[in-house]
Order: sequence, then structure tokens, then C-alpha cells
Amino acid sequence: MIFDTDVLIWIQRGNQKAARLVDRSIDRYISIVTYMELLQSATNRKQHECISGFLKEFGFQVLPLTESIGHRAAVYVEEYSLSHGIGAVDAIIAATATENHLLFCSGNAKQFRAIEGLKFKVFRP
Repeated sequence: MIFDTDVLIWIQRGNQKAARLVDRSIDRYISIVTYMELLQSATNRKQHECISGFLKEFGFQVLPLTESIGHRAAVYVEEYSLSHGIGAVDAIIAATATENHLLFCSGNAKQFRAIEGLKFKVFRP
């Protein structure tokens, strides 16, 4: 399963439901964009190290941006930005899930539910 940034932020905030969801997932993935968003939210080097340590300890694999992901993300923005408010970052994350044939978990149902071909699981904290 590939996790959206919001699920990992819920874990950082101590949400047990999010922690159990990740714990039950055998294969754990995030997009490179999610990794960058998590690092960007840090305010110092120690927080960077905590984020990296958490991802490593729990066996998250960071999936790279590829040409096919970029192309699919552009299509998603064209198709869903006006109707569902999907932006470039979310489109890249969703395209990463689709291109890697992974179930995608996020709490942002409004933006992602409509995407055709995206296997989507809603997370409700």
C-alpha cells in the first residue's frame, strides 16, 4: 500500500488508528513527493533525522518519479483539477500509486475518489 502524507502526519500526532493501519500493511510505500513534503515540514535537522529514522524503521520504500508517472499526473491535473481540486503534488502521488499498481491510502477522499483507475482506500482518523 502507498500512503499519502496525511496518514503519516496523523501518526506523528499520535493517532493510533493511523499507526495500526500502517502496522497491518506488509508492504509500505510512499511517493518521493510525500518524502519531500515530510522533510519540508521539519523545522530542524533533528526532525529530519526523526522522519528518516521512522521511515527506515518501519520499512517504507520511497518510489521515484518516472516519466510515466509525470505523464499520468499531467493527465490527472487536466482531468480533475477543475472538478475535484487536484493539484500537481496530489496528482503525482496518485499517479505513483497507479503506475505501481498499488492501493493508495489517504484521508483526502474528495480529491482522489473520482480518479479512474486509482485503487483508493479512505483513511478516517
